[in-house]
Amino acid sequence: NYPEAELTKWKEFLDKLRHPKSKVTIGLIGKYIELQDAYKSILESFVHAGAMNECKVQILNVHSESITSENVAEKLGNLDGLLVAPGFGHRGIEGKITAVKYARENNLPFFGICLGMQMAVIEFARNILRLPKAHSTEMQPDTPTPVIDLMENQKKITVKGGTMRLGAYPCAIEDGTLAKSIYGKSLISERHRHRYEFNNEYLQRFEEAGMIASGKNPESGLVEIIELTGHPFFIGVQYHPELKSSVENPQPIFVHFIKAAKEFASKKLSRNPVL
Repeated sequence: NYPEAELTKWKEFLDKLRHPKSKVTIGLIGKYIELQDAYKSILESFVHAGAMNECKVQILNVHSESITSENVAEKLGNLDGLLVAPGFGHRGIEGKITAVKYARENNLPFFGICLGMQMAVIEFARNILRLPKAHSTEMQPDTPTPVIDLMENQKKITVKGGTMRLGAYPCAIEDGTLAKSIYGKSLISERHRHRYEFNNEYLQRFEEAGMIASGKNPESGLVEIIELTGHPFFIGVQYHPELKSSVENPQPIFVHFIKAAKEFASKKLSRNPVL
């Protein structure tokens, strides 16, 4: 005889999922929008985080190639939060950067994952640090301002194969940061899949201007988490937090991101009450 399954947490999750008390609209900015499986882990993480917040998370898919500085307000103006998704390659990059700028300037809750975090770094470098040619050497190998660059130990690799930074790595979190309030601890472990990283040669300039590295790899000093001081919720991570989210343990950044989106939505409602 098998013991009866322990379903208490599962039933609590289903109850919250079925009876949300509020709703938010999150923009998912990506370039594989027609291939929703590419974002499956992210979409599931939103289900977990939504239930945790007793909130229905409505996803608005926005193709990054369609975003321009002329139409960004129209495309993103009704959102309660913005997630810029991971990915590889040059296509759709400028649209992602434009979307990040909109979130930064309009206090819209922002969450960038892997390439999304790197786009936030490039946007900040171009528009706040006044480095108009800032870029990643992945997209522009000859950029004079490589704020995102190939990891040092990747530079001699010519046969790629399974050589990127894969698997779980530790990350030490600074006290007094958004990241610390999200995770509630000083050392975490998250999963990675990338070759390019924040270029620490520029770190001091970024931090002096208000974009801080709130999480770093304790051995290598690689920047794992960036956040913006003075913004209600603006965070980018080099790792893939969506890979560890589950019904019983919703990923903390997703949970706090949806909480911030709820607060943004209620403030918006108080400014523009429905007649």
